[in-house]
Amino acid sequence: MKGRENKPHIGIFGRRNNGKSSLINAIVGQDIAIVDAQAGTTTDPVKKSIEIFGIGPVVLIDTAGIDDEGVVGRKRIQKSLEVLKQIDMALLVIAGRAFGEAEERLVEQFEEYAIPFMVVNNKCDLGEVSDKAIPYPVWDVSAKTHAGIDRMIEGMVQLMPSSAYISHSLLGDLVEEGDTVVLVTPIDTEAPEGRLILPQVQLIRDILDHDAVAVVLKEDKVADYLVHHEAPKLVVTDSQMFGRVSQIVPEEIPLTGFSIVLAHHKGDFAHYLEGTPHLDLLQDGDRILMLESCTHRTSCDDIGRHKLPRWIMQHTGRQLHFDFVAGLDEIPDIRQYAMVIQCGGCMITHRQLLNRLKTAVDLGIPVSNYGMVIAYLNGIFDRAIKPFLN
Repeated sequence: MKGRENKPHIGIFGRRNNGKSSLINAIVGQDIAIVDAQAGTTTDPVKKSIEIFGIGPVVLIDTAGIDDEGVVGRKRIQKSLEVLKQIDMALLVIAGRAFGEAEERLVEQFEEYAIPFMVVNNKCDLGEVSDKAIPYPVWDVSAKTHAGIDRMIEGMVQLMPSSAYISHSLLGDLVEEGDTVVLVTPIDTEAPEGRLILPQVQLIRDILDHDAVAVVLKEDKVADYLVHHEAPKLVVTDSQMFGRVSQIVPEEIPLTGFSIVLAHHKGDFAHYLEGTPHLDLLQDGDRILMLESCTHRTSCDDIGRHKLPRWIMQHTGRQLHFDFVAGLDEIPDIRQYAMVIQCGGCMITHRQLLNRLKTAVDLGIPVSNYGMVIAYLNGIFDRAIKPFLN
């Protein structure tokens, strides 16, 4: 159940006319990327969904040349560097084993973001070899003759972090075979027509994978269920229902939220725990950045753009300013913000989510998560995070 953004991402980097697009076609075994002899054919990063045996579905990102020129060229390079925040692995494509300052700077960025990478010498069929020593293993290939491509793909499989493509349990060891988990899923104006939202579906599947029982209820059925059935092992609620559901569910029954489950599963949970109480330290005029992992139409009931800002200002009694960034759009100068609040992140990878928050964390800016903020505003923060602290 992976959307494109949830698949492992592999970035293809290198100078213009080094054959990055040709290499993608060679990996896939068909022409899916535009190839031209003229340098600079690829301008903005382009995503291609493919299957790699040993990893599964992945997204290849073809980027503009790191040696692009002029004002527009520098903007293209910046767009390419933004891709670093999205990827799980990188291929640095050189030609004729030429490796200079541009490549060295890029490797420094790979290392800064802890991105595993391969140096791929394309066009090895031309026989050009640089006298300069390259301090990294080099994979000699030819996108034209396909020499070395299979060996390179085997190397990619070995290098790709297993955490990027092996799905781990959302609930971990919280649930065992035969346990019952109650999922409180309100059907309101934000609920998609005729279906459940992705975190709800993911959690149902995870419960079934544990050979446990998933009971899905609307919020007005919870009290009746608890009266007539044995106490569940866990109750997970939509965060917006925290206040109401926490009053219905007895303290002895563990309670948390969908967004908090996701925060623990692939968010920056430790920094969320540390950053959430900063809500009480906000001052008039502070700016808060709201990060959404997907792009969607909003309504007056939108949780991130309307409800949360209103609830936070009511709780703090402060006049605050909120900015919003959706999907994987570029984040503005983050130093202007007193706090960053990230959604559950169901539509992006673990690495993408961590990298979205990396600059804020490095600068000491408090970060939190939608569900954890809502729990804090409702006075049940400690209860909602307790299942994940044992």
